[in-house]
Amino acid sequence: MKLIPMFLRTAAALALAASLAGCGAMNAQNPSSALQPVNAVPDATDSRLFLKGADVVAYFTQKQYVQGSPQFKSSYEGVTFRFASAANKALFDQAPASYLPQYGGYCANGIAYGIPWGGDADTWKMIDGKLYIFGGQASREAFELDVAGNLKLAEKYWNEEVRGSNSFWQRSKRLVLKVPHYKTGEELAAQVAAAKAKQ
Repeated sequence: MKLIPMFLRTAAALALAASLAGCGAMNAQNPSSALQPVNAVPDATDSRLFLKGADVVAYFTQKQYVQGSPQFKSSYEGVTFRFASAANKALFDQAPASYLPQYGGYCANGIAYGIPWGGDADTWKMIDGKLYIFGGQASREAFELDVAGNLKLAEKYWNEEVRGSNSFWQRSKRLVLKVPHYKTGEELAAQVAAAKAKQ
């Protein structure tokens, strides 16, 4: 009897995703390039703006989140990147792939659940020289409960399901058909609180 409601929920989620096919966000996140899917939004001047214009080079050179300017921008794989300075733009243009965050700039904790969603440019972490973006402090703290284990899960789901997929279809699928290790936000918050209490 549970199969029918699950089927109906899956069908409803997929129908919703299909109805959004013409939506700007869907187009922005799904370029027909190696970066699909990517955490991008449509902007007044750019149809596919990465991380709402955050300067990806600044994470590496200044060790901080810095908002880019429309004055300094580059296009890479059909996605627009903004920078705070001409120097940062030049660094990016020399080796774009070396400045890209992992998992298309989506929340690394979400990718550990197979869900390409979220990703706030001001919540980030460098791990072994690679940039990871999170969907807020709570997501980062949940990920940090088991960095090695969560990285392993994120790599698995990114490589086996998310990379090259349509962000909306993948998100819809994994919000309905949850991964075996799925935990709600409340469960993760309780685990984070318990870990903090032990410190």
